Amino acid sequence: MATAAIVGRRLTSISCFNLNIMAYMQDIRAFPLSHTGSRRGFSVYSADMTSEDGSRSCHGDFHKWHNGGGSFHKSACIDATALIEIGVVVHSKAIVGANVHLGSGTVVGPSVAIGQSTKVGYNVALSNCSLGDSCVIHNGVCIGQDGFGFYLDDHGNVLKKPQMLNTKIGNHVEIGANTCIDRGSWRDTVIRDHSKIDNLVQIGHNVVIGKNCMLCGQVGIAGSATIGDYVTMGGRVAVRDHVSIVSKVRLAATSCVTKDIKEPGDYGGFPAVPIHKWRRQVAGLVSLQRK
Repeated sequence: MATAAIVGRRLTSISCFNLNIMAYMQDIRAFPLSHTGSRRGFSVYSADMTSEDGSRSCHGDFHKWHNGGGSFHKSACIDATALIEIGVVVHSKAIVGANVHLGSGTVVGPSVAIGQSTKVGYNVALSNCSLGDSCVIHNGVCIGQDGFGFYLDDHGNVLKKPQMLNTKIGNHVEIGANTCIDRGSWRDTVIRDHSKIDNLVQIGHNVVIGKNCMLCGQVGIAGSATIGDYVTMGGRVAVRDHVSIVSKVRLAATSCVTKDIKEPGDYGGFPAVPIHKWRRQVAGLVSLQRK
């Protein structure tokens, strides 16, 4: 009788595991991962699996990860090589790639995808987003939360605009501590490959940032701005909403972009103008102060 019971439990476990694999593969095929390069490095780890020492902790639909002690939902798809530290929570249908490292206190929201070899620091909040391969996300970053979008109704009340789209982070992107990147409302918010973002940067909803850009500390980019490739922004640069900046532009610290920049080059001032004009403006102000 005891042997029959053990065999019955094993058959049930195998049956559940096979069903989990089928569900995971359907989710992976449906998930748009083209921006992360490929699906390589992803494998299925079932909640029915146990760690090497045979231990397993279960709290409802959440289980303890064998490598690091974090918690994951039974429907999440996590590569067996991922390190998920204690205090991490990986929610339903999230996808975590090979050699990913999630620091303590991080929350990976439902259906979030993280590409292989990406490192995520402490207390990071990821929702409505996907991260590419080999990214570095520093402590306290928030990605994929609702943007700041409101409108007035017929009675003069301020109402929230729906924020229903996602944030897509490319490969080899680095995002500094306490930076916030909002999800899209009419198009996805996108950060393309190899761009580097400093601490305390705010990127609004629907913003598209090109490849190999560098954004220094306290930059603020308002919603629906479009930034080309190889754009550099000094500290505390501000970009207004719905503005476009062509590729290969450099903006001096504390500049404010109030209209489209259509020619590559160096710019500065408020409003931002070609750098030689801005220097003449500054020289003129100094001359007036001396008189």
